[in-house]
Amino acid sequence: MATPDIAPAVALEPKTKLSGKVLKTTLAGALVDVGQSIPGVIHISQLSKEPVNKVEDVVKEGQTVDVWVRRVRKDRIELTMVEPLAFEWKELEPDMIVKGKVVRLEAYGAFVDIGAERPGMIHVSELTHGYVKTPGEVVKEGDEVEAKVLDVNRKKKQIRLSLKALEPEVKEFKPAKKEEKKGRGKRAARNETVEAAAREEAKEQELTAMQIAWQEALNKANDNRSFKVKRVKSGTSQEQEDILHRTLEKRFPTGG
Repeated sequence: MATPDIAPAVALEPKTKLSGKVLKTTLAGALVDVGQSIPGVIHISQLSKEPVNKVEDVVKEGQTVDVWVRRVRKDRIELTMVEPLAFEWKELEPDMIVKGKVVRLEAYGAFVDIGAERPGMIHVSELTHGYVKTPGEVVKEGDEVEAKVLDVNRKKKQIRLSLKALEPEVKEFKPAKKEEKKGRGKRAARNETVEAAAREEAKEQELTAMQIAWQEALNKANDNRSFKVKRVKSGTSQEQEDILHRTLEKRFPTGG
């Protein structure tokens, strides 16, 4: 008989865990009292994950067992001694938040048991923001984690999870000082360009002045050289004239 503190059978949800006493065993299964107004029934196929040939090999009358609700009928509650999965494939959807335990690490990611038929996989790029070389830098086997479901492939029976999706996104803010420095850097670069152009112009002017001075020196040197040549030529002509005069006097003496 149901007690006031026991919920009616119709309110029991699938996967609800109950404790009960085995009232009777049969070839097909066992009858269990779970404190409800209607009896609980465990089929032989639900006594264990492994095949069972005889009900008495697993349970006996009077034994207390832990069971889970499979479904509620009008006249009975169908039970199982095989702990149900936390998530069936049809229950898994993207954006769900799930909890689980890290059960294996690989070079490319970590596998997490979330109570589904298959562990979910967190790729190394989805462990945290920033660069991660190996999953062991972020998690280790046995860690309890909370993750977000990214994708579910029921045909391939793959579940993709992410830890990073639950972390606040890190945004890079550039300090004002850096921006000011950047602005000053641009102005400094322009100033340097102007100064460099001025230096080049001054250098060109200096070269031009040097070229003019050099040309003047060359011209002066050429003028001196021409003057000397003329003087030499003039001296040579006078000497030749004197020799010619003396020669003429010897040949044609003048009377006195």
